[in-house]
Amino acid sequence: QVQLVESGGGLVQPGGSLRLSCAVSGFTVDYYAIAWFRQAPGKEREGVSCINSAGSTYYTDSVMGRFTISRDNAKNTVYLQMNSLKPDDTAVYYCAKGPRYYCSGYGLPSPVNYWGQGTQVTVSS
Repeated sequence: QVQLVESGGGLVQPGGSLRLSCAVSGFTVDYYAIAWFRQAPGKEREGVSCINSAGSTYYTDSVMGRFTISRDNAKNTVYLQMNSLKPDDTAVYYCAKGPRYYCSGYGLPSPVNYWGQGTQVTVSS
């Protein structure tokens, strides 16, 4: 049974940092592309970053240089280290499993059938 469970969200001041975790089960994390998405209030869900099975990483322009996606194969977990956070980063963050080993840009090719439940990130003073 495929499961993805996010954790690590919270309230942080502008300029602060958070590390999100996506613990997966039911598959091996380095066999598939895994991506982080986010959805802010009143906005559509958008791709943030993706890591493919080879470990190559991709980012949307708005987080380039501030966010880092990584993977711990032994723990079957994918991380999103978020630094220099801005109020515009406020959103619910989701991790998702792609259907293949590759990313589609900084997102995933269709169909994306497996999502975590999401974790809230709020950047505010």
